[in-house]
Amino acid sequence: MAGAGMKDIKRRIKSVESTMQITKAMELVSSSKLRKAKEKVENSRPYFKILYETMKKIAANTTGLKSPYIVQKENPNKGYIVIAGDRGLAGGYNSNVLKEALNHMNGEKSSIIAVGKKSIEYFSKRGYDIHGKFSSKAEGIELAEVTQIAEQGIKMYKEGIIDELYIVYTEFVSSLTQEPKIVKLLPLSFEKEEVSKTSSITYEPSPEGVFNYLVPKYIDGIIFGAIVESFASEQGARRTAMESATDNAGEMIDTLQLRYNRARQATITQEISEIVAGAEALK
Repeated sequence: MAGAGMKDIKRRIKSVESTMQITKAMELVSSSKLRKAKEKVENSRPYFKILYETMKKIAANTTGLKSPYIVQKENPNKGYIVIAGDRGLAGGYNSNVLKEALNHMNGEKSSIIAVGKKSIEYFSKRGYDIHGKFSSKAEGIELAEVTQIAEQGIKMYKEGIIDELYIVYTEFVSSLTQEPKIVKLLPLSFEKEEVSKTSSITYEPSPEGVFNYLVPKYIDGIIFGAIVESFASEQGARRTAMESATDNAGEMIDTLQLRYNRARQATITQEISEIVAGAEALK
């Protein structure tokens, strides 16, 4: 019986060791991807900040600026671009960002542009009105792909399907910290203190023309940045989850090895006792 128990423990040790090899490999892959993603995050952040500053200056220097992108409505219909991952095994990365979106919707079945398989699956199963489905291929995503997402959101806004457009993503704070975040894309609004300083700037063909041209570019930049930030966050979360899984597997192997050694010791002790008993019987 003891021998059978030892074989079972040995099988479990091998099984856990195989799992640990997989989690360790995934941890290393995520660490490598994270380093590259962090560089993309740092490079992408200045892009839409410069565009935002430009639009802010236009708003500051143009009295009675008219644009469909700044029209505020009461009781607005809301739309959301929700960015999640294509895979799991990343701790609470996917569930946290989806929960953030639901909390902001406050029980309403809002219009959705889903980015990432987990986002698509979640909102499809729950009967939301999905206006766009996109893969979150952030590792090699190009601005042209991001533009498709932005164009879909702007189209919904201009056609009156939605009156406000939000993006829900995960902000990369550090390798250990990732925070779900919501940013309002449309309509744009500027705080009074942001537009208080004016200067004599001439815009061609007109302030409205320049402003309306820049808005889609600005939204492109925010979406691109959000996808890149989300990808970096996903890799950070996955690296942490796989590191924890690897550590847990190591602890489990140590526990099983101790049980195996005790069982082996008990077997040896029993065999010695049987030999001694047999020797005594022959006297």
